[in-house]
Amino acid sequence: MHQTLVKKRAQFQKYLNTELKDTLSQSKVSVQLCLLALLFALFASSVIVLFKLLLAWCDTFTKTQALNFTDIIDDWRVLLPLLGAFLIWGVAKLGSQRYKRMGIAYVIHRVKLHYGKIPLQSAPGQFFQALFALATNFSVGREGPAIHLGAVSASVLAEKFKLPDNSVRVMCASGIAAGIAAIFNAPLAAVIFVFEVVLREYKIHYFFPIILSAICGALTSQMVFGDVHEFEQIGAEVIPLSQYPLLAIFGVVLGCIAAFFNTSLLKITAMGQKWPLINRLLLAGAITTLVGLVLPQAIGSGELAIAETINQHPSILFLCAILVGKVIATIAAIGLGIPGGLIGPLYGIGALLGTILALVSALMFPSIAPYIGLYTIIGMTGMMGVCLSAPLAALVALIELTNNASIILPSMFVVIPAFLIAHQGFQTKSIFFKQLEIMGLGYKVAPVNLGLQKVGVRHLMDKRFVIVNDNDELLLEVLKRAEGRSVLVRNTAGDVEMLQLELQVRDEDTTLTRHPIKGLADTSTLNEVYAILAKERRGEVYIYQETSNNIVGVINWMSLQKEIRSGQV
Repeated sequence: MHQTLVKKRAQFQKYLNTELKDTLSQSKVSVQLCLLALLFALFASSVIVLFKLLLAWCDTFTKTQALNFTDIIDDWRVLLPLLGAFLIWGVAKLGSQRYKRMGIAYVIHRVKLHYGKIPLQSAPGQFFQALFALATNFSVGREGPAIHLGAVSASVLAEKFKLPDNSVRVMCASGIAAGIAAIFNAPLAAVIFVFEVVLREYKIHYFFPIILSAICGALTSQMVFGDVHEFEQIGAEVIPLSQYPLLAIFGVVLGCIAAFFNTSLLKITAMGQKWPLINRLLLAGAITTLVGLVLPQAIGSGELAIAETINQHPSILFLCAILVGKVIATIAAIGLGIPGGLIGPLYGIGALLGTILALVSALMFPSIAPYIGLYTIIGMTGMMGVCLSAPLAALVALIELTNNASIILPSMFVVIPAFLIAHQGFQTKSIFFKQLEIMGLGYKVAPVNLGLQKVGVRHLMDKRFVIVNDNDELLLEVLKRAEGRSVLVRNTAGDVEMLQLELQVRDEDTTLTRHPIKGLADTSTLNEVYAILAKERRGEVYIYQETSNNIVGVINWMSLQKEIRSGQV
């Protein structure tokens, strides 16, 4: 019995080290990839659910989402941002100096250049700093920590399982989808957000793991919090075609305001990079506190601002004041480095903007009055779509959050002119990539490198090789009998050299030559092979598993070139 268990364990270990890695190294759809994504998504979703539960627990003490909070301007809770600034600074000081980067922009950088590998040490800082930021009324969103924590959870597990780097990126993207779906209960929007904002490309072998992870995230959230659609209370009637010209004008106005918001936020971000952390946090806390003293509806993630837009008789001037306060609070928080996302505040700004424009239009065209709720939702869609350069993700997110498909056509009609005005007229770019440029973090990858990153070395390596010792006196004989296999020599220093026969032109004789070759772990991708061999456009690398003494394959320049030309990468 014991021998049987030992044998089965050895077989399973062999499967993990060879067959599973060989399968995952390919850029193809596989059952193994989907099952691993599902397993990692379950873990990532659990982390996000824990985050939401702790946030709800904090709200039982502060009650910042209660309606009576906005009725008392001298309520002690408007001072929470100052306390939050100190708490965030304290967590940052306790953490390592090396792991202060966090948020969506940082995750995109790691996905683009590091296969989505995010240090585990960055997770506690993101978890508690974002928790304090949201609990103390800063104008930040919940998707920032959801994306970072989901990515960390999945990528750390992938590295723990020693998966190939090309599949680590897929696992990271799946963790992000699970995090977004769990925080918003919007699985389809989570999938589209990952493709449209994070990956910025569509590959079929990415699709199935990511969509399974989003399903897992949404179901996990629903089991704990129920099937809740956050903005279902916003009524949206089907708008007649006669009002579509007004929607086009609305789109132009929204595009201008979105461009102004992006530009202002990026300027403050660039200025804040030069200041000490404590100064930035305290300034953000002070600005948020001052805004909260006058307009408490303008602080927080955005729910309080949205609640004001769906009142029975909202005041245009009061909504305009909240809009200005919300923009100031959001730019101060995000621009000065308060950890959190941008989607929640953008929803609040968009809802206010849509409602204001609808109310103003209704003064001239009373027929618009029944459709104010629709304008509110369209404003939310437009602000998110334009500012984040994610129009499709924004549209799908609002469909799921409102549980209303009637917004599709009018939202598309508004987002298109808004996007064109902002991105072509004002040269507005994705706010995340501009943030990366300000922080000095790269994200651009050449097409050939991007293709090579998707294939693991185990897919291409030649397993036919012979290893001989340097003191072997019959190296030439070994090479002649190798029958097309690569011959590697391990010298006395422990380095590996490639053995070759070269034909001499003068005497038509063959001589034995050798040259050193570098090694790569079997979790690497073809991009690392290309980086080594492309300098001289010839040569080989050996592939090892776990330690350099355990060589499992060889890849040469010719086979790499053939793979590139095949169009598979």
